[in-house]
Amino acid sequence: MSEIRYVRGDATVPSVKGVKVIAHVCNDIGGWGKGFVLAVSRRWPEPEKAYRAWHRDRAANDFGLGAAQFVQVEPYVWVANLVGQRGIRTGSKGVPVRYEAIDAALDRLADKAAELGASVHMPRIGCGLAGGKWSRVEPLITDRLVRRGIPVTVYDHGEGQS
Repeated sequence: MSEIRYVRGDATVPSVKGVKVIAHVCNDIGGWGKGFVLAVSRRWPEPEKAYRAWHRDRAANDFGLGAAQFVQVEPYVWVANLVGQRGIRTGSKGVPVRYEAIDAALDRLADKAAELGASVHMPRIGCGLAGGKWSRVEPLITDRLVRRGIPVTVYDHGEGQS
């Protein structure tokens, strides 16, 4: 069984051949404007547009915790909007991350990656603004993706990147 590959760099520019899915965690209130999504939006307008429309029309679709939306941005590149955080603020109910929602969204991501024959690329999802712990997220990625033979690369920012 392969392992998660860790590299320094920008998850929006994976340097491997073949079909790639760039995965990240979104909130469940339609907010898009801080964290990794800024890097996504700098490269492609489609994921933000699709996410906002998905949220706006949520009464008629599957938008919610644990859902996943797949947006093709280049011939061999997709972005996966994974709804894995409740709201955007840490409060009386703790941090926004919802591990069970990330787990459910990763299961959907695994199905899509397998269907596309794609590798998956991501920052340390759920561990930035969502406030999650990598020690809880990493095993979910291993269970849902790596065990199914899907290559996963996790990107840590290089020097000078925010």
